[in-house]
Amino acid sequence: MDYYYSVVAVLAYLLGSIPFGYILVRVFLKQDIRSTGSGNIGATNVARSGKKGLAIATLLLDGFKGSLAVWLSLWVLAAKWAPYSKGGLGGAHSWLSTDTPPSIQAFAALIAILGHMFPIWLRFKGGKGVATAAGAFLALSPAALLVAVIVFASVFAVSRYVSLGSILAAIVFPLAAYFIQKPQSPTLIAMTVSAVLVVLKHHENIRRLIAGTENKFGGKKSVPPPDAMEKQA
Repeated sequence: MDYYYSVVAVLAYLLGSIPFGYILVRVFLKQDIRSTGSGNIGATNVARSGKKGLAIATLLLDGFKGSLAVWLSLWVLAAKWAPYSKGGLGGAHSWLSTDTPPSIQAFAALIAILGHMFPIWLRFKGGKGVATAAGAFLALSPAALLVAVIVFASVFAVSRYVSLGSILAAIVFPLAAYFIQKPQSPTLIAMTVSAVLVVLKHHENIRRLIAGTENKFGGKKSVPPPDAMEKQA
């Protein structure tokens, strides 16, 4: 990994690691969102605080930080090849086959998602990355993302399980991207790894879904004990 990819990694991670759900609940409600519901810092758990406005703000901000990380990666890529710009297309042609914009964007997306999941500010115990992944991959494959959103909305409408909708949407996204867009290998790999990470972060939800104890959105949820919160954060 060269210097410029290192810069992208640092920027994307720091952006992704901003725990907006935690910050908003702490500032406006003077509470620790990690002590509410599942203990997660994402929008779904923020909604359990009873403040839908904060939940929507968390959703939008988590998505925005993913998009911003991807946009900044292009800025870094442009800075990398600025010395070649005076040479015309011939001078810049060599990088088009290696450090292509989609590849570095996908790299930034993956790192931003990791930042959200493992934020240094919260001892590497963050969210599940769904909103951040959606924002990050919006520019790379909007059609595939739309398919994933439709899957999520359909599953949620029928089951009222946010977790099940998120898991299935994550699984469908790289498949839809492959068949619709035919992305470059590095991009498809980043999409697939991101989807796998999102599914793995839902491991507790999967266990509860299998056991039939998963909570439906809008239903009452008791506050878990501290040791359970540590596992679900």
